[in-house]
Amino acid sequence: MVKWTAHAKAQLRHIHDYIAQDSPLYAKRVSEAMVQKTMGLDELPRKGHKVPELNDDAVRELGLYSYRIVYEIKPDQLIEVLAVIHKRRHLMPEEIPRPE
Repeated sequence: MVKWTAHAKAQLRHIHDYIAQDSPLYAKRVSEAMVQKTMGLDELPRKGHKVPELNDDAVRELGLYSYRIVYEIKPDQLIEVLAVIHKRRHLMPEEIPRPE
């Protein structure tokens, strides 16, 4: 099961709203593509790359457009999407909230 955290959903909403200022259609496509990219991660959880800034094998990322979709592999085939971050932004480990 793939679950988006409240933090990741808020970031996705912010990205959507920012893109929608210029193109509501493209904003919808980008948002939907990001969600679609995470589907199936519960079956192939190691599909993404390890996040170098965190150095934790359970925290991985997928790239899409100019964004990094950061997720954590939890027990029992649960995948939690933790954050959606622009690739050019320097990622600080404390910016990734990890629910217990």
